[in-house]
Amino acid sequence: MNRAFALPESGLSSFRRVKGGAMTDRFIAYIERERRYSPLTVRNYRHDIECFAAWWCDYYGRQEFAPAEVTAEDVRERVMQRVECLAPASVNRELSSLKSFFRYLRSRGEVSSDIFKRVSQLKKPHRLPTFVPETKMESVLEQVRHESDAGAFRQQRNALIISLLYGCGIRLAELCGVKMADVTPDGMLHVRGKGDKERIVPLQPALAKRIERYVAVLRERGFATTADAPLIVGNKGRALSRATIQRVVRDELSVADVKGRKSPHVLRHTFATHLLNRDADLREIQELMGHESLQTTQVYTHNSISRLKGTYSKAHPHG
Repeated sequence: MNRAFALPESGLSSFRRVKGGAMTDRFIAYIERERRYSPLTVRNYRHDIECFAAWWCDYYGRQEFAPAEVTAEDVRERVMQRVECLAPASVNRELSSLKSFFRYLRSRGEVSSDIFKRVSQLKKPHRLPTFVPETKMESVLEQVRHESDAGAFRQQRNALIISLLYGCGIRLAELCGVKMADVTPDGMLHVRGKGDKERIVPLQPALAKRIERYVAVLRERGFATTADAPLIVGNKGRALSRATIQRVVRDELSVADVKGRKSPHVLRHTFATHLLNRDADLREIQELMGHESLQTTQVYTHNSISRLKGTYSKAHPHG
């Protein structure tokens, strides 16, 4: 019996030809159209489910994936193999995808029992969110401001990317989804977050002005600026890819000599941490960031506590 979890592409292809593939297609249609999950989440769910099904077929030498025959032991076997090459958070994401899929099948009578009652998620190591210190972030903003003033389209766009990620605390996927109509004349940004939930984030006056100048440049280049046109675009006027935005952030932070991780999510963490350091209310930060649970937002208090301890140690006579 082949127990290897790293399957060839043929394993996935064969799965798509069996009956289990139709079940996945129905589930994907459900989370996409009824639950209105984001395109990235939908893609991850499909990938996780198809990989598990291909592994299961390969593990048992079967031609068809039979969800009703999957056991908790199968899932635990898969988890034990996945932890050899993935971080706990990534394995837990796969488990979450499978759990949602099997819950969907149970609701439609395809599966009778809840095998995930006997499967626990992995414990994740406690890690504080990475953020850019305020003084260093000021250097980043000054740098992109100087580049933006040069007037070139690319520099203005890159400056806007940094300013929106840090100034609004939005996610990468949310930035990719911003349309022209999402920026309102009264200086607000409408953001579509996870689960297609909408929230409103205020724009600082300087950021609103930067968006106006950028849109004017788009018009000069003949790019679409209609209500449903993307705000962040490339040289041909099409929506900028996630990978390109990640590269822009990495490059801009590197030029400013920012140490450690350099990603859009680091700027989101920086947004929350700086607000908290300036005594913003935790629930207001939760609303701005689009967190469902306050517990998710509370992780940023650890950074503030660490900063407070450092200040105490330096300032107190007995520190």
